[in-house]
Amino acid sequence: MTIYAGLDVSDKTTHLCVVDADGVVLKRDVVASDPDVIAKWLGKHCLGLVRVVLETGPLSTFLYHGLVERSIPVECICARHAKGVLATRVNKSDVHDAEGLAQLARTGWFKRVHMKASATHIDRAALRIRTQLIGTRVALGNQLRGLLKLFGLRLGSARTPGKRRERLHALYQQRPDLEPLFAPLVATMEVLEEQLRASNKLLESRAAEDAVCSRLMSVPGVGPITALTFTATVEDPHRFARSEDVGAYAGLVPRRNQSGERDVRGNISKAGDPMLRRALFEAANIMLSRVQRPFALQLWGKRIADAKGSKRARIAVARKLAVLLHRLWLNETEFRWT
Repeated sequence: MTIYAGLDVSDKTTHLCVVDADGVVLKRDVVASDPDVIAKWLGKHCLGLVRVVLETGPLSTFLYHGLVERSIPVECICARHAKGVLATRVNKSDVHDAEGLAQLARTGWFKRVHMKASATHIDRAALRIRTQLIGTRVALGNQLRGLLKLFGLRLGSARTPGKRRERLHALYQQRPDLEPLFAPLVATMEVLEEQLRASNKLLESRAAEDAVCSRLMSVPGVGPITALTFTATVEDPHRFARSEDVGAYAGLVPRRNQSGERDVRGNISKAGDPMLRRALFEAANIMLSRVQRPFALQLWGKRIADAKGSKRARIAVARKLAVLLHRLWLNETEFRWT
């Protein structure tokens, strides 16, 4: 008998549903969200298992790799795509969602998600930690400036720790009573900046040791963070049939809504990985504003900026940059100035 299974995963438990080739439900159950437990249950109750489907989520990577190691034919599908199918149910429940995923596994009407290796997730975790540190530092800095203004004091453009200390020392001369009040906030910012420097050093050394990242950093405007973000997100360049598809994967293509005579193209889709999209956009901004030596991509972007504005130009250059980095990775070549 041909059997298909769907897994609706939550933090502690997973709802399972098994259907046959005709879509008839054969068995339902609830087990712990552990790959060993799920694999044993499937091995016991699912002889002739063809495919198991689960959605993307916090535990999807852990369960996917655990089930693959136990020789379970599992596929991970995009939760956003599955939502449209699962929403056809009048009543939403974990039981119904598991059955809907099992039916998707049976019909094959789903889009498979590329699951990254564990080593890649280590790099991505380091990049996310750096992003979180930067966001927290900015939030604390804005809080410090805002609180100082309550007392008529302005911090000014103190962008480095040394200049901030000098400026705060001058402000404390005017209001000595504020120094112990702001001390915990300032100390927290200094600790965050120290940890951020350590995080940057770790990522820079990781990028320098990687041959692909070193090759990508030959492109002007692309630093270790952008290169490492690109390699950790794409992971395998051969999974894209065309280099142009990388821009769409990063969500840097226009959103389209077409039906009959209506054909509307709006802002970019933002459907891809936000970390990659942000890194490409920042690299494009540096390429257009800071790189002094002219080259073809920069000149092309400046022409777009003159015609349609700087924001559209940065987005267009970011999309082209994704194509360029993908080709350099595939061809194993470095950037050549023209």
